[in-house]
Amino acid sequence: MTSDIGRQDLAVDPVGAARLLLGATLTSGDVSADIVEVEAYGGPPDGPWPDPASHSFRGRGGRNTVMFGPAGRLYTYRSYGMHVCANVVCATEGVAGAVLLRAAVVRTGADQARRRRGERVAEPALARGPGNLCAALGIEMTHNGIDLFDPLAPVRLSLRRPVRAEAGPRTGVSKAADRPWRFWVAGAPEVSPYRRSPRAPAPGRSD
Repeated sequence: MTSDIGRQDLAVDPVGAARLLLGATLTSGDVSADIVEVEAYGGPPDGPWPDPASHSFRGRGGRNTVMFGPAGRLYTYRSYGMHVCANVVCATEGVAGAVLLRAAVVRTGADQARRRRGERVAEPALARGPGNLCAALGIEMTHNGIDLFDPLAPVRLSLRRPVRAEAGPRTGVSKAADRPWRFWVAGAPEVSPYRRSPRAPAPGRSD
C-alpha cells in the first residue's frame, strides 16, 4: 500500500484498525519487524467507543492529545513508569482511538535488537511484549506524535494485506477486561501469553 492509502485505511474504529495492523511492518533505524499481536483501545464516554481502559477515557489533555488524531501518528507512554509502549492512532481527527503494539517478529537488524535487549534473549522473545517491542526497535518517548507515514520519520509503518487473526480479551487491564479486543497471529511464537489483571472482575462480569 502507499502511505496515503495506509493512512486513510487507519481512519476507522479501533478494532478495524487493530486487524489491519496485524502483519504490518514497523521500521526504526536498522531494525524492522512484522506486527503479530495488538490491542484496540477506544476513547471517552462521549465518543463512539467508550473505553474505561483507555488513556483517553477522561478526555483530551497532556500527552494523550495525540490519541485524538489524526490517524497514523505514534502515541507513546511509559508502563509502570519504566517501559516505553507504542500505539498507532486510528479513527478520525478529534475522535480518540489507538492500537497498542504488543508483539512483533524482528525481520532485519536482529543483532541490533539483541544488543538492546540482551545477548541471551531468544529470537522469538526479542519483541514479545509492548515494552520489549519498543526496546528492540529503539522506540523512545521522544517519538510521541510522529507521523508514521512520513518517509523521513525515525519510525515508519508499512501496511500490508490483513492476515487471519485470533481474538481474545485484553491483557492486564482492570476495566473492560472481557472485551475481545486483543488480536494475534495464530501460532506465532512471538505472541505474549494472556494474563488477566488481578484487579479485574471475574470473567464474564466486565464488559
